[in-house]
Amino acid sequence: MTAAADARDRSPVSAPRVLTRAEGSLGRITLNRPEALNALDIGMIRALRDALDAWRDDTDVQLVYIDGAGERGLCAGGDVRALYDYVRAGQAEDAAQFFREEYALNAAIAEYPKPIVTIADGITMGGGIGVAGHATIRIVTERSKLAMPETRIGFTPDVGGTRLLAQAPGRLGEYFAMTGRTMTASDALYMGFADYYVPSENLEALREALAFRADPAGPAEIVLLFDETPDASPLAQARAEWIDEAFAAGSPAEIVERLRESTADDASAAVDLLGELSPTGVAVTLDAVREARELPTLRDALEGEYRRVMWFVQQHPDLVEGIRAQLVDKDRDPKWQPATIAELAADAGAGARSFVPALPLWD
Repeated sequence: MTAAADARDRSPVSAPRVLTRAEGSLGRITLNRPEALNALDIGMIRALRDALDAWRDDTDVQLVYIDGAGERGLCAGGDVRALYDYVRAGQAEDAAQFFREEYALNAAIAEYPKPIVTIADGITMGGGIGVAGHATIRIVTERSKLAMPETRIGFTPDVGGTRLLAQAPGRLGEYFAMTGRTMTASDALYMGFADYYVPSENLEALREALAFRADPAGPAEIVLLFDETPDASPLAQARAEWIDEAFAAGSPAEIVERLRESTADDASAAVDLLGELSPTGVAVTLDAVREARELPTLRDALEGEYRRVMWFVQQHPDLVEGIRAQLVDKDRDPKWQPATIAELAADAGAGARSFVPALPLWD
């Protein structure tokens, strides 16, 4: 899921929320819920799986291309408001089923036998990272804004995001996971969340080339014809100056202490930001990224995430409180429990790490 926008549909439009069609040798999937920044509901997740299953053995479809309707983004995340309703109503099994189907989709994308090309144009956050981040060929544009902002709603990154974050250079994974900061296209390339940069004005030409141009070398070689080099990301310098040193510390409190000792202006800003976020969400997230760094597969990381998200659903109030403050009452004044990082118990991520959901992730 994500801390993106309230994805509850208030539109009378009844157009399909996922469009699928064949274009030449390409199977094209378009997330078609632009009024909600293409946020994923359970029906959309199922439609994506159905399309992938239908094309798996279709010899006419050589690759799959996933994009989003509208110019604002590929996907802002999962249906956070629906999750709020599930938790408030005590419907933990419904929440579990959403996560089980979403994570199965994430794994299916990563393991698909044909190349999948994803276009992370514009906002691509939370559940959108789960769609885009595990594909074979991941493309960003000058409009791309990528993030895993779950700590802003008292939650923790999922959809395989902990694995992507754990594989980022140095301690950037901890930094972006805990703070929920947004990546530019350059940042995403440096972080390993994307592979190619294609200006948005060239996307249509790229799609047509992938669909209709015969190239025995494969789709990556076609993408290279449109690939450009964006401005360099400042993350390498930031890593050297303060991020790696601070975010290598053993706990959120120790990270904050090292940030306060740094002379970098951005380090001070990170302290202020961490002070606004769910302390429990920050602690669980730090623990999750570090666990994912030691796990061998995406499926293992998804299982670790599933334990943690269901712990929030069933055991901790910060998730409901965070969604309330951001998306329901919109007062932007969450009352976290505990209220500050300094008040966190030792090994505050332990309960979520060891939680055993009643419904297992994998059938």
